[in-house]
Amino acid sequence: MARRRRPGGYQGRRGGARRRRGPTTVEERRVGPPAGSEIELPETIGVQDLADRLGLSGIEVIKQLMRDGVMANVTQMMDYETASMVVTDLGFRPKESEEVAGEVAARRPDRDPAAAEEALEPRPPVVTILGHVDHGKTTLLDTIRKSKVVEGEQGGITQHIGAYQVEVQGKKITFLDTPGHAAFTAMRARGAQVTDIAVLVVAADDGVMPQTVEAMDHVRAAGVPVVVAISKVDQPNANVDRAKTQLSERGLLLEEWGGDVIAVPLSAKTGEGVEALLENVLLVAEVGDLKAEPERLATGVVVEARVDRARGPVATVLVHNGTLHTGDPIVAGESWGRVRAMQDDAGRRVPEAGPSQPVEVLGLAKLPRAGDPVEAFSDDKQAKAFVEERERRRERSVLGGGVRGGEGSMVVRAPSLDSFTAEVKAGQSGGGEVVKELPVIVKTDVQGSVEPVRESLERLNREGARVRVLHAAAGSINEGDILLAVASSAMIIGFNSEPEPGARSMAQIEGVEIRSYGVIYTLVDEVNKALEGVLEPVAREVVEGHAEVRTVFSVGRRVKIAGAYMTDGRVGRNSRAKVLRGGNLICEGTVSSLKRFKDDAREVTSGFECGIGIDGCSNFQEGDTFEFSHTELSRP
Repeated sequence: MARRRRPGGYQGRRGGARRRRGPTTVEERRVGPPAGSEIELPETIGVQDLADRLGLSGIEVIKQLMRDGVMANVTQMMDYETASMVVTDLGFRPKESEEVAGEVAARRPDRDPAAAEEALEPRPPVVTILGHVDHGKTTLLDTIRKSKVVEGEQGGITQHIGAYQVEVQGKKITFLDTPGHAAFTAMRARGAQVTDIAVLVVAADDGVMPQTVEAMDHVRAAGVPVVVAISKVDQPNANVDRAKTQLSERGLLLEEWGGDVIAVPLSAKTGEGVEALLENVLLVAEVGDLKAEPERLATGVVVEARVDRARGPVATVLVHNGTLHTGDPIVAGESWGRVRAMQDDAGRRVPEAGPSQPVEVLGLAKLPRAGDPVEAFSDDKQAKAFVEERERRRERSVLGGGVRGGEGSMVVRAPSLDSFTAEVKAGQSGGGEVVKELPVIVKTDVQGSVEPVRESLERLNREGARVRVLHAAAGSINEGDILLAVASSAMIIGFNSEPEPGARSMAQIEGVEIRSYGVIYTLVDEVNKALEGVLEPVAREVVEGHAEVRTVFSVGRRVKIAGAYMTDGRVGRNSRAKVLRGGNLICEGTVSSLKRFKDDAREVTSGFECGIGIDGCSNFQEGDTFEFSHTELSRP
């Protein structure tokens, strides 16, 4: 039987002599098509399959993905866009397979780049209003569209996502009235880029508040232009200059002070300044040159969805491109149907909806999720086939080791120090020309620690690698922080701040790395090593489970035993244990005693009650949470 040759390596010969090791450059290693060749790509393709088509090793493709800011292994699946980006960067020309070309042609039969460019027309901007609670967001929108949204909501606070279109000086503006930045980021986390401009509302009497800062950080992370509305200027204690100063201190430099952010003082109650705000929104939109192609099949996004008892699934759809007509077959996420009827924000039935227009759509077979993409098709068969293919891609992605990534087939970026170290190393081996950016979210135990930690991280920036702090605040790590990390492909750094149980579970599901530190020098040292590409394997804490303290028993003078209920995971003898109260660390030690009833137990799992003693910890009380963990070695 003929001996196989080792690709790219040496081949042993009789007589003991060996050929030199194989070539070391991508060009020398290539055994497939020559550079510049067309490479046919399907809708989804595995990393190793793509490497085989290019005549390269899987490692070379992985390195290129890393240079493009995407982390993957050889078993994961890529969508067409990601694969074509890699193919182009490696010196080839991507070509749509018949499957991809046929699917695109079916969805957009009039697809012609030259004709599409000529068919582009200006479209209305989509504006999101964000800010601190009770700073007048909904009152402002109410004034703009001359209706009484506030009176119809509990306590005058927005309880849902609404989309409304208004006309100003003969031009239309679409407003999204959201419950806050969490909903804004949740949609981004699902891949929905719905906003063109953000209006940040700051009350002149209150100034910049914690939720204002969070909204600023979320908007900056999204890269959306901002217009500031300084509201409540009619209040006796209003101080517009103070609000402007506070905004500038937090990195939002206004136009009048040499920046590029427009600020408009106004009163939503009297109407003063509202017209100036709208004019400036139109000005920012004009600079953005927002365009769409009305004469094509519609694409858009689900803003909200609910089940109506009389009408069934109802989805609020914001059309991005094209025009949606009554009777069009549509797909929303993994739901499909035919548009039975559409209503605008005033409740009027409309036969069609153009770019940037929000409408309520009836006719979907099942309820989609907020943030799901919407596409119109030319017939029912194509829509149903597309949904089935989307489901198959998601299943293949899961089986192939893929994780969350939009529609389920994309390779997801890995926000972690270890993967960033690998990226920096790859950049150094490739010449170090690309600047690698590590986006982080910082949470600390107290407000006084926020700025020192932020400044310490930002001072680490160097040539070729830098830290970008997206958001820094005091408090425990919550689900909102995880959503922002998912939407921005960031990692979370906690300084004496622990994740809430729900946030930790969400982080594990979404693949977000959380690193907690108690000493700032350790925090700075590890991030610095990651920037240099020399972070060594370290012992990392792996959470095993949580328990809730139901009662406390005293055994002797200084020893206490907790009667606890395991809420999730497991606990074993000698597990490490932290005592948390309101998300704050009270003490930590090792599980010294574990009992089920009167018997000793080796481990207790979720759903069972047990008695727990912790060595060195006796100041726990009812309502506290125990967090159990062990350590393991992490490697880049």
